[in-house]
Amino acid sequence: MIFLVVDVMFDVIRWLIIARIILSFIPLFTRIDPYHPLIRFIVEITEPLMAPFRKLIPPVGGLDLSPIVLFLVLEFVRTLVIRLLYMLLY
Repeated sequence: MIFLVVDVMFDVIRWLIIARIILSFIPLFTRIDPYHPLIRFIVEITEPLMAPFRKLIPPVGGLDLSPIVLFLVLEFVRTLVIRLLYMLLY
């Protein structure tokens, strides 16, 4: 049960980051309200995760690569947490 909760938590974070990536491309095609509650929620949840990686990895040709590194780190942390839980519980 706890493994499922941890896995779902990481999936939700992953989907929020994907939504943030998509939102970053939308202003190129149309205007969105940056103060919309849903957009503010996505930004407020993902920004603390993405900001440290932005400091380490500069944009390449105007493209922010920090979400790619964040995906790799999240997958590593997810695997580590599940393995530690497995070792503690079994």
